[in-house]
Amino acid sequence: MRKIILAVLAATVAVPTMAAPASAQSARELRRDRAEYRDARQEYNRALRYGSRRDIRDERRDLNRARADYRQTLRERQWRRDDWRGYRNGHRNLYARGNWNAPFRYQAFRPGAAVGRPFYGQRYWVSDPGRYRLPPARGAQRWVRHYDDVVLVDTRRGRVIDVVRNFYW
Repeated sequence: MRKIILAVLAATVAVPTMAAPASAQSARELRRDRAEYRDARQEYNRALRYGSRRDIRDERRDLNRARADYRQTLRERQWRRDDWRGYRNGHRNLYARGNWNAPFRYQAFRPGAAVGRPFYGQRYWVSDPGRYRLPPARGAQRWVRHYDDVVLVDTRRGRVIDVVRNFYW
């Protein structure tokens, strides 16, 4: 009985440290993993040039380990499809933008669909996607509000890249 109680106590103490979200990786940790990977790659190249077979094998193992750590950190930092949902539940007023209607009727878009310029004009752009916990739009891509949906559009080609349905209340 004592062992069970001690195990439960140890688990309750350890749970808060294990419950930290994987997406809470800081930029500092990412830079550190990237630097370790770069250093391991340099050491491996040096071993290839000047080392023995054993040195090469050891450095290759270190390089693979550093590469795996770096890739894991990158995967943990990637935007997950539903990252915004928990934030929305805690900040309902931010997502409650009222009844919003465009001068055109609603159309359910899918990724890859071609859209006309009126659908992604500048007045429909989401000006600060980070405020809503959306991933940043890169290059000519823009997050666009379409009724209660949010659509990621490539403005150069007029193609839908991603759609988040029922984003707003």
